[in-house]
Amino acid sequence: MHHELRKRIITLKLAPGSPLSENELATELSVSRTPVRESLILLADEGLVQVFPQLGSFVARVDPERVAEAQFVREAIETASLHDAIDRATADQIAALRGNLDEQAAAAADIEDFFRLDEEFHHLLLQAGGHGAAWRTVVSAKVHLDRARRLGLRFTRPTADMIEQHSAIVDALESRDTQAAIGAMRTHLRTVFEDIETIRTQSPEFFASPDDRPVRRIVTDWR
Repeated sequence: MHHELRKRIITLKLAPGSPLSENELATELSVSRTPVRESLILLADEGLVQVFPQLGSFVARVDPERVAEAQFVREAIETASLHDAIDRATADQIAALRGNLDEQAAAAADIEDFFRLDEEFHHLLLQAGGHGAAWRTVVSAKVHLDRARRLGLRFTRPTADMIEQHSAIVDALESRDTQAAIGAMRTHLRTVFEDIETIRTQSPEFFASPDDRPVRRIVTDWR
């Protein structure tokens, strides 16, 4: 139950700011209200759900500060590993990255397929640096970041841009150019901040603000 609701929030099937009804969720998922209530408590602890007295529970809006913290952790790990990959990456590993890029191009029209391949790409890069196990740490840290990234893919960032950035990283890695590789990685990972500013100008309701006070409106599923 917790996993299912968490997945819906992270993948934006439950949009930021959406109201959450225990009764409706219990009926939809064919469970009692108790596991739903317990899951919402856990999600609130993660910052993915907010509870307002007399108003109810809502999907938390995207918090740019949490996104920035997660991006900092991700960039620190991935750039450090990429530095090691310059000397360690094998021809087979670079070929695997190239193959992933081809799959990204083929899946460019499907956001979730592309997102899955994007994740695989970054995991492959960590493996090339000898730090594949660090991917678990990255995944754990970037829950809030992933919602912002998906907003970017939906509203501002063509997948072609992301593929071009990925290609620049692999090109620099293959040519053993440390400075170019690290620079390309930083540029790539920091695009999320540009996307947030663009989307926040157009749709501020998706983002947290100090005076957040939700209203009960029906915005529950973007499928």
